[in-house]
Amino acid sequence: MIVFFKRKLCLLFFSIATVQTINAQQNNYNSLPMLIDSAVKNFPQLLQKQALVNSSRANVIDVKHSFIPTLNVSDEINVASANQLPGTSLPLEIIPSISGANRASNNWQPAATNIGVLYSEYLLADFGLKNAKIKNAESFSNVQMSDLQRTVFSVKASVTQLYLQLVQIQFRLNAEKMNIERYQYIFDLIKSLTQNGIVAGVDSSLAKAELSKARSTYNQINGILFQLKDQLSFYTGIASSKILADTSNEMYLPKILPDQFAMDTLHHPLIDYYIKKRDFNIANEKLVSKSFQPKILLAGSTWARGSSITYNDQYQSLANGLGYERFNYAAGVSFVYDLFNGIHRKDKLQISHFETEAANYDLLQQQLSLNNALIQSQDAIKIADDNLRELPIQMNAAQEVYHQKLAQYKAGIISLIDLTNASFVLYRSQIDYIDAMNSWYIAVFNKATATNNLDLFIQQIK
Repeated sequence: MIVFFKRKLCLLFFSIATVQTINAQQNNYNSLPMLIDSAVKNFPQLLQKQALVNSSRANVIDVKHSFIPTLNVSDEINVASANQLPGTSLPLEIIPSISGANRASNNWQPAATNIGVLYSEYLLADFGLKNAKIKNAESFSNVQMSDLQRTVFSVKASVTQLYLQLVQIQFRLNAEKMNIERYQYIFDLIKSLTQNGIVAGVDSSLAKAELSKARSTYNQINGILFQLKDQLSFYTGIASSKILADTSNEMYLPKILPDQFAMDTLHHPLIDYYIKKRDFNIANEKLVSKSFQPKILLAGSTWARGSSITYNDQYQSLANGLGYERFNYAAGVSFVYDLFNGIHRKDKLQISHFETEAANYDLLQQQLSLNNALIQSQDAIKIADDNLRELPIQMNAAQEVYHQKLAQYKAGIISLIDLTNASFVLYRSQIDYIDAMNSWYIAVFNKATATNNLDLFIQQIK
């Protein structure tokens, strides 16, 4: 197929080469890899995804550091009254802690107190909570990285598709220019024949109308070219006026065989993202399960106190309460477990289970989509191959008919309508061939995308 394709493409390139819109020696073309590289480096969405990856990696470190023992130092100086009564109260935040003598009445004289505390706490046993938290953070980081790779893949695919369309449109402009030149030649020929009285003047008007129509079509296609350049500029950050695809013969000859694109579902970015997302949900289930396990804590503290009230309830100056007079220490092990954790654990696990189930369906849907895209691309390649075998025959025949009709018109054997019909058939065959050629590349591109061979495809399109 490749040898046949090269030979047939040369027929088109030979006819187009004489009317290249822009001289290859006077322009710096933008290769597809160059545009891809610029998009990967400059597209804001990719930079945003990379920032999220960096954030998730920092979060893994933060989770690991969250299990470092706590060591808090505090010191508090107060000026307050100290009236106390016997009795017990539960620890409510709105009730201050009071230490003072029991009296028959309130004493509103202020007293100064000072307390410094050094407190440390360490989680001795969490029954797998630490590892579950770290695994969950690492799994989320993997999701973010996979999302970045998926977005990079999508951006590469978008730029590649736009580039192929740009090449097609540039070829189309060349064909449109050839059509304009044909009608310009016919118009000039008719003017000469009309002046010599060989043909009627109405032919000149008809030829002028066809020439105007050809120019109008050229302008429309040129507008599409500008739109494609604007879209490529959006992805790459390169000014649209500086974007130009290479349509030289060497660039656009096929260099790859579609059959070499084997399906790679293990490393495909569009599948890997859903695998990582499923793994994150599984890790989240384990974290939920471990979050409701008991905790064993080791705690230790030392503290010092000072007060302007003496041990026998004598009030001294406030300055006397700023120093430390009494020192204490404590160490202990605590066991913490909420007896209702079983209910909460069951509810949370059910939520996580359905999220994991949804992630599995997402993965399955993506696998089905890629398999369907592969089948469709293979069908499209076959159709494009068949068309590329037939269209060169049509184009060569149309070329011969046009030259014959042109000679017959000069000899006065046929009318202008016959000549313009032949010109249109030649123009249509050239456009059909360009479309068929682009369809072949788009089909191969779709197969490369579905099978995770996009980078290989890009490397071959210089």
